[in-house]
Amino acid sequence: MSPLSPTRGVGLTSQRTRDRMVSRLRDKGIRDERVLAAMSEVPRHLFVDEALASRAYDDAALPIGFEQTISQPLVIARMLESVRAGRQLDRVLEVGTGCGYQAALLAHIAREVYSVERIAGLLERARTNLRPLRIANLRLAYGDGYKGLPEVAPFDAIVVAAAAPELPSELPRQLAPGGRLIAPVGLEEQRLILVERRESRLVETVLESVRFVPMRMGKR
Repeated sequence: MSPLSPTRGVGLTSQRTRDRMVSRLRDKGIRDERVLAAMSEVPRHLFVDEALASRAYDDAALPIGFEQTISQPLVIARMLESVRAGRQLDRVLEVGTGCGYQAALLAHIAREVYSVERIAGLLERARTNLRPLRIANLRLAYGDGYKGLPEVAPFDAIVVAAAAPELPSELPRQLAPGGRLIAPVGLEEQRLILVERRESRLVETVLESVRFVPMRMGKR
């Protein structure tokens, strides 16, 4: 895996501010050192509008345009910690590239990352956001996240960044043996669901209540 090139910030976008965010994540129970290191390394302020940069390291979801949001750091950290489970990850799929932030984090903890986004304009924004980081092990794709990316499956981990009414049936099929999938599921009441492929069966665990933007079918 190629290392991420840090982009320096100042004031409320500085490395010191990122480190304070990581300290808060530790206080909230995040223990995976690789996830914490990624969140210290990746400059979240590059992935939000300049007017919101001073809030980039608050534990809050922020708008990124196209009626989408960048999730709060604590939720992202919990999802990545749960789906990694202390394992070395080879190939990973993200469903819902959004602004590109979580894809950059995944690229820091996995050997090979694919991220699919259904909104063309948002995908181009993610490409622009990611370009300064020069991440070599990340591939972005324009497509319907409900279908996943069967042409490059199976995946050791799948991370879904929007809430479907039910878990899309195609996604668990793309898990490698021992693979893990994490996704928010539900409409008014959403739950974070962890799915593990154990030999020939899938084991589902409900983790916690969450709030994500709805997952849509098709491309636009």
